[in-house]
Amino acid sequence: MRNGFVVLALAATVAGCTASLEPGRPMPAVPAIRTVTPVWIGGLRLVSENSEHENCHWETTYPEVPGADDLTGTLRDAVHRRLAAFFQANGGSDEQCQAQARGDVPPEISIDSDFLVASGDVVGVEMTTFDFMAAGDGTSTRSYWFDGATRKTVPATALIADDAMDRFTDALVNGLSGHEGVDTAAVKEALSPERRASAVTDLAFTESGGLVAQFDQGAVAPGRQQVALSPAGVEPLLSDLGRRAQRQAVQPGQRLDLPGVPVAPPVATTTAITTPITTAAPPAAAPVDCLQIRCVALTFDDGPGPYTEQLLTTLEKYNAHATFFVVGQNATYSADLVRRAAAAGHEIGNHSWSHPSLTKLSDKDVRDQFDRTDQAVAKAAGARPGLVRPPYGALNDTVRAAAGRPLILWSVDTEDWKYRDSAVVTKAVLDRTKPGDIVLMHDIHQTSVDAVPAILAGLQDRGYRFVTVSQLFGDTPLTGGTSYDANPRAFGRG
Repeated sequence: MRNGFVVLALAATVAGCTASLEPGRPMPAVPAIRTVTPVWIGGLRLVSENSEHENCHWETTYPEVPGADDLTGTLRDAVHRRLAAFFQANGGSDEQCQAQARGDVPPEISIDSDFLVASGDVVGVEMTTFDFMAAGDGTSTRSYWFDGATRKTVPATALIADDAMDRFTDALVNGLSGHEGVDTAAVKEALSPERRASAVTDLAFTESGGLVAQFDQGAVAPGRQQVALSPAGVEPLLSDLGRRAQRQAVQPGQRLDLPGVPVAPPVATTTAITTPITTAAPPAAAPVDCLQIRCVALTFDDGPGPYTEQLLTTLEKYNAHATFFVVGQNATYSADLVRRAAAAGHEIGNHSWSHPSLTKLSDKDVRDQFDRTDQAVAKAAGARPGLVRPPYGALNDTVRAAAGRPLILWSVDTEDWKYRDSAVVTKAVLDRTKPGDIVLMHDIHQTSVDAVPAILAGLQDRGYRFVTVSQLFGDTPLTGGTSYDANPRAFGRG
């Protein structure tokens, strides 16, 4: 599993170069591919967008890599094309997808990205799409490779030398021929010179330098398929780019050598945290008695993002505290903003690693979503989050048990992801907020962050104090696995 997506695949491990399996024989697991978290790249950011609508769930994330503009544009275009196809299949547009009544099974798509290599002069990104409405397990993958020598993005097959392509294809055919239900003749046809560029779209290295080819549902045979080539077997087949990528996969250089790419400052680390997670308010935030004064908890989801720094400056100006439910991927690459928010007395909550609908994942995958985010926040701020907010507010018994902490929902939904208008967001908060409310906004949207000064001024004039969620409940004990959307005991709530 990577970034919350389970890759279900039939596999054959290929010793040396290839070794077929007897038909029907159980197939061993393919070696795990190498993924990296290149926090050494200064200026790297994740571009994240999502819909919170109950009838249509979608989320997309791709990296914006300094010095690799062609790669960023390629990834952006790929995301937009796949999202457009999803909308077309579900009403024709985002608005029509939202308008359709879907009962308990809304259409959902998640598009996520992992770095395969990001050092030297090579960047490799694997994009994983999980479409819950698609056939099979709904998973598809594609890798994109950026060659710093040419400053161009190239397909996965560019890792293989032109004069070795036929041998490489023979290795894949031989490896796939042992898979149950696979027709060797059909595989040869799918990997013929005329068709293999569209079939071989995802190649990635293992930590030892082997190469794994992943095939989507039906690309070469029924079901998803994987074939692994050993380091010794693949070495003679690699192009110059492939050899450079293999070197960086085996031993990442901790530096991206592209023109104009700054080196990021070292990321602060902490030892593993083993003490029980509590729901105590952050030490820097002074106690507030919300049973005696008007309190409201402003919460911001999905960041940190490009506007979070502006938001922190605004909150400081008004002496206001808030709660940030961060996405683990974003917290990893914007650890400085998480650290600054925690130091200022704001509360940091867990909003999953990659923002999937957790109710559609297994117990193991849900725990992975929470655990990876806990570790990202702990490295940045020195403590794991005491509160959890599930994406889309989606809850079931599996999510409650995996969270093990209070689950924080909301009583005022600004729908700021839908209405990208600061005036609309401001009016929603000022018109609906009562003492004890938890207000939902998103700091990944410029219009939402721009609305905050008017929101703070307007509520401040009415005597409100801006507190974290933990401050809002004060001495009221919050129970792990239980959801809360407001403090019903707050002063003036009735």
